Amino acid sequence: MNNKSVKPSRQQILNQVTRFLSLPIFLGLWEIVSRSGLTNIVLFPPPSLVAVSLYQWAKDGSLIIDVLMSISRVVIGFAAGAIAGIIAGILTGRYQCLSNLLTPIFQLLRPIPPIAFVPIVILWFGLSELGKWFLVFWGVFFTVWISAHLGVQRVDRTLTRAAQCLGTPEKRMLPEVLLPGALPYILVGLRTSVSISFYTLVAAELAGTFSGIAYRIEIAQQNLQVGQTIGGLIILGIISALADRLFGSLSKRVVWWT
Repeated sequence: MNNKSVKPSRQQILNQVTRFLSLPIFLGLWEIVSRSGLTNIVLFPPPSLVAVSLYQWAKDGSLIIDVLMSISRVVIGFAAGAIAGIIAGILTGRYQCLSNLLTPIFQLLRPIPPIAFVPIVILWFGLSELGKWFLVFWGVFFTVWISAHLGVQRVDRTLTRAAQCLGTPEKRMLPEVLLPGALPYILVGLRTSVSISFYTLVAAELAGTFSGIAYRIEIAQQNLQVGQTIGGLIILGIISALADRLFGSLSKRVVWWT
């Protein structure tokens, strides 16, 4: 009995220790390899020099501005794409005539990567923020749409028939029966789109701007400031990971019955 009770606790301690040591070991190995002479330290700077570059970036306040601008582009583009995708997905999933009309068009446009739109977005919107929002919107919309579309189609038909037998009008059927039934699928699409929105953010800021994390990465690359370039990539990764974690926690609270 005692051995059985001790083993799980030891395993838990081992898991916590390895999780705690994972990042320090990675940074330590990175530092050693970079300073060992096996690589060019200018092109592959150690994390200590990357930290110095990040400090210099933050020192004049430009880091905060770049982060806020990038986050604002993601939030606005993601919100617009998510709302439009949910509405379109529910409608095409519910009404066959709309599905016949819109699904072939969406399936034709969906494989086009947002970065392919960069040249035409510059022509359409210039260097305005609208172009950045559009590219993020494009990356989010189709993922959310297909999740909502499939979610509505996979709602238990017994529920919809029961609601119809009880005289539920169509205007209440969508928000009270179909939307809750499709919500787990929609949230999967939304969470996937969180990462996609950060991918498209890079393309959006490369389309031409004067602030933002990806913009600063490009400028640093042109000036051979590799430490700042890697630092920008790390910041993008941290923000994206935090956004995914927050959305995952929110999803568990929203669909608590699953």
